[in-house]
Amino acid sequence: MGHRLSRIVTRGGDAGTTGLADGSRLPKHDARIECLGEVDELNSLIGWLAAQPLPPQWLPCLEEIQHALFDLGGDLSLPGRDSVGQVQVEWLERWLDYGNAGLPPLQEFILPGGGPASAACHVARSVCRRCERR
Repeated sequence: MGHRLSRIVTRGGDAGTTGLADGSRLPKHDARIECLGEVDELNSLIGWLAAQPLPPQWLPCLEEIQHALFDLGGDLSLPGRDSVGQVQVEWLERWLDYGNAGLPPLQEFILPGGGPASAACHVARSVCRRCERR
């Protein structure tokens, strides 16, 4: 296990900067810090999705996604670190193939909504797309 956080509020960013894992500091509006926030938001939304009534086989998948997002946050906070890559992409694609296996081909866009789990999926999907853009 890495460093255990004993305090969440450090007051280190009161001057408008945020510290990275290598000790460097960046302005809070820096693209890297923006991306870290987006990834954190996505991870929280995946947790919210996992708290919804879901078929139990999806919970390990969502937990693995959350771990990968934590790793991605680590990569973003430590310049030069690259622990998330093609292996995780291929793993996720296999899960998506599994989830889509019994569904008819998509012929049109669908409106976000449905039930609580479906709506949470749509919110996580749209935030994920924002992460990609960042």
